[in-house]
Amino acid sequence: MNTPVTDPLDVVRRYHTRTKHHPQRYAASLGYLDWATQPDPFRRFDGAPTIALPHPPLRAAPSYDSLFAAPPAPAPLDADAVGRLLYHSLALSAWKQVAPGQAWSLRINPSSGALHPTEGYVVSGAVPGLIDAPGVFHYAPYTHALERRAALTEAQWQALTAGLPQPCLLMGLSSIHWREAWKYGERAWRYCQHDVGHAIGAIAFAARTLGWQARVIDTIADADLARLLGTDRQDGPEAEQADCLLLLAPAGTAATDPGTEVWRARIPALDLLGTPRRLSHDHHPWPIIDEVAAAAATPGPTLDTPSAAARIDTGPDRGHGAEQRIRQRRSAVDMDGTSPLGRTDFYRLLARTLPGAFPAAALAGPPRVSLALMVHRVTDLTPGFYLLVRDPAHAASLRAALSDEFVWETPEDCPADLPLYRLIADDARRAAQTVSCQQAIASDGAFAVGLLAEFDAALAAGGARAYPRLFRETGLIGQVLYLEAEAAGLRGTGIGCFFDDLMHALMGITDTTWQSLYHFTLGGPVDDDRLQTLPPYAHLDRE
Repeated sequence: MNTPVTDPLDVVRRYHTRTKHHPQRYAASLGYLDWATQPDPFRRFDGAPTIALPHPPLRAAPSYDSLFAAPPAPAPLDADAVGRLLYHSLALSAWKQVAPGQAWSLRINPSSGALHPTEGYVVSGAVPGLIDAPGVFHYAPYTHALERRAALTEAQWQALTAGLPQPCLLMGLSSIHWREAWKYGERAWRYCQHDVGHAIGAIAFAARTLGWQARVIDTIADADLARLLGTDRQDGPEAEQADCLLLLAPAGTAATDPGTEVWRARIPALDLLGTPRRLSHDHHPWPIIDEVAAAAATPGPTLDTPSAAARIDTGPDRGHGAEQRIRQRRSAVDMDGTSPLGRTDFYRLLARTLPGAFPAAALAGPPRVSLALMVHRVTDLTPGFYLLVRDPAHAASLRAALSDEFVWETPEDCPADLPLYRLIADDARRAAQTVSCQQAIASDGAFAVGLLAEFDAALAAGGARAYPRLFRETGLIGQVLYLEAEAAGLRGTGIGCFFDDLMHALMGITDTTWQSLYHFTLGGPVDDDRLQTLPPYAHLDRE
């Protein structure tokens, strides 16, 4: 007889081990796609009052590269700012059509399998020209509109944001696990957390274009966040799991975080408006996802400790408009196996993933992720296995955990402030493809990367609640890689299917001190000529 696992840390460790892919056994899933139960990618709340958001034209300024140097002057909080914030973070970016009636949407924030489990919320006071009274709003990307889920009094809004910079917005993110589990089974919870990290990054970039900053508030408990967003009233397989709350305010402003108990006291009882529309007519149960979600939501030590800001050499401004780069981001489905990435762009790309500065500072807590790189086609850089030690505190642990055959040498013309090491000079293409579930896209790009998380130390310090944060950190880094690929004239894609322990063996890892949680690749894309690209909101003109 099996004894139930009740300790939250034991639950997440059991889930982590159970959902690893192996060459002889993949993580449990249905094994086929049940098209009859495919979930609707768009959540709507029937009966909720809606507010249409403006569809802003693209601006040439600020440039993409300038975002890493300094934010522009803060935009006023008005209808244009809110419209741009959402249009450049969680909105549709295009539709792909293979034949009339056979189309699917793409979004600014990427998602595993384009299944989009992440839902966005805005908690706001009155906004000139847009919102006449404070409230809690669900963002509907299909129509680029806000759905009012609850009204707040002015006194409730003032109490909720006391001590926070003014003006400000609060944005909440939640996950519908069923959307990912429909395709990916038990491993789906991992992908939901990646997607939250990507969404945090997308919001941070969109806010930066407005001269605002975004930062995750870690001191609000998950249960209290669910009360604020109204997701605590949902149940069943389509229920949303409240994930995180972000504070958005003009860049450079400081705030005193009120703390967990104060947040709990501030959140009012909500009279919810609207009913969530059903996404599927039937569902396949995945109990372990509910178990790990509950364990990871267990209250634990807060992680809201700043990390030292890394000095980043931004290099010359390439003049690309930030909004254009954000909206053109796509996931590559294939790569040409020939296109290189320039060494200068490679070093700049890696520098922009470092912690402490924009955009990594959006995520609360100490950095826990370093990058294991398999370099194939970086101009004037020897192919091989490399390591970016994103935080100096990682160095000793990584040297102890990785293979003692690695040489740890500084690569050619590497900037002095970039902690990049060549571990071994070798042709890494076969290894990259093998560990990435034999996907050639990992060997046909300029490089592939496994994002290694400081697993044991994070769980020891933060408890089970630290587990989803590790995936979110990898997703946030992945969002930087996506946009850097676009800025370099290439394209990137996240890789969720990889052989976990095969990657660990490749690096010499023999325990859970470090664990690979996400893979990514970047290179020259191969487009599918059978697909037609349609504008993101052309469907609104037809309705």
